[in-house]
Amino acid sequence: MKSIYLRIDDIGASTKKFEVYSKNRFANILFLKYLKAFRAWGPYQELSSNEWEQAFEVLNKYNAKLTVGITAAWVEKDSTLVPFPEKYPKQAELLKYASESGLIEIANHGLTHCVVGRHLPHLFTSNRTYHREFWDWIPRDVHFEHLENSQKIFNDWLGILPSTLIPPGNVYSSDTLDAAEKNGIKIINSYMNLNLKSKAKIVNDDSIDAFHDRELVLYGVEWLEQKIKSYADDTNFNLLKDYK
Repeated sequence: MKSIYLRIDDIGASTKKFEVYSKNRFANILFLKYLKAFRAWGPYQELSSNEWEQAFEVLNKYNAKLTVGITAAWVEKDSTLVPFPEKYPKQAELLKYASESGLIEIANHGLTHCVVGRHLPHLFTSNRTYHREFWDWIPRDVHFEHLENSQKIFNDWLGILPSTLIPPGNVYSSDTLDAAEKNGIKIINSYMNLNLKSKAKIVNDDSIDAFHDRELVLYGVEWLEQKIKSYADDTNFNLLKDYK
């Protein structure tokens, strides 16, 4: 059977509120990038507990599994960090139960998803660059601090450390790999192959079907069901932590 790894990103990431830009560089001026005709990403809402329940019903219906990339802390406008279980307690309870039942895997999608303090929308330019957390120009100690703190939030909430890291925006560096190794990460999933040495397994093949919570918010949980149904009957849906 063919193995597929479904992966959803940006759960709990304040990027969905503050990453506001247009692919048309002239439309990044002032309010234009907020207009539907020009905006490329945010803002959009966090998935509700009801939407998660519907998603879990779909997964059960088709005997599918899902790796859920969660950003450990929401970054407020003033740069305050709020742990995901505090910001979204109902969703956190449902996700924990689904994880314990083996329906989903909760993966580390960074602590902040962004460069804190530079994450707010700009008046005249795109702010997309600053909604990637692990750039190689970020100080090395920040990579370690963010992975240590995010793993602590997950462990306090779930009682386990995630073994999979999904770097926000697929961006990572040698410092990220060193920090991941120190903090219990076994698998790093990114389409970028930097040919760096790591004890963690770097996964970037076509068996990973990655998407964002944005698709479910905009198009409904039916979008997820149609994605799952598009695969042949001989597909086996696996979690990234079990990647071989």
